[in-house]
Amino acid sequence: MKILVCISKTPDTTAKIAFTDNNTKFAQEGVQWIINPYDEWYALVRALELKEANASGTIHLVTVGDISVEPIIRKALALGGEEAFRVNSDSHDSYFIASQIAAIAKEGNYDLILTGKETIDYNGASIGGMLAELLDLPYVSLATKLDITEGNAIVNREIEGGEETNKVALPLVISCQKGMAEQRIPNMKGIMGARTKPLKVIEPLATDALTSLVSFDLPPAKAGVHLVSPETPEELVRLLHEEAKVF
Repeated sequence: MKILVCISKTPDTTAKIAFTDNNTKFAQEGVQWIINPYDEWYALVRALELKEANASGTIHLVTVGDISVEPIIRKALALGGEEAFRVNSDSHDSYFIASQIAAIAKEGNYDLILTGKETIDYNGASIGGMLAELLDLPYVSLATKLDITEGNAIVNREIEGGEETNKVALPLVISCQKGMAEQRIPNMKGIMGARTKPLKVIEPLATDALTSLVSFDLPPAKAGVHLVSPETPEELVRLLHEEAKVF
């Protein structure tokens, strides 16, 4: 079974967020970059588990980004990916990214394409669905469990008030979320081996972006805490009536 895992670069969750050029660009100075956790912890690790259960499996990785993304994709190789593709573009347009990944997926003839449910920076959650449409494949989103049996994927996903189980013939696209697998840390052997694993750089296809970034805005600063003495409950009642905001 051939598996393609989509990998993206995101700022560490503790990074201080700021913008430059009249709030049109993310300020990257001093930011620690990581593999998007949904891609790493759930999509990639579940792919590794499937390969461990079937030694004949193959795991390839794909990312869209400039040369700065290579340390991230090398870490994914250290975890267990066998070969990686980097489409040389810094576009953040979902359709552009999905189109580049779809072209690689078509050429590779993969049985399973896994993505994280979303990236933790843009939170678009759109790549998986676009990929499935471009490849004309079934799509299961927000999966929490995945097993493969007799050419079919058994996929669980949370729904309102319960859980849904799907049986889908391969090939297909799945976006993964918490519950799919547990985080792994690359060992020294994996880190050393990742240096020599194939990383192919591909120039992007001519694809029009469907969105453009206008500006970023930081959320409003949190208001200060208003302390009320336990000896004056009437003041608390007044504040709740007159000043408290209902969301």
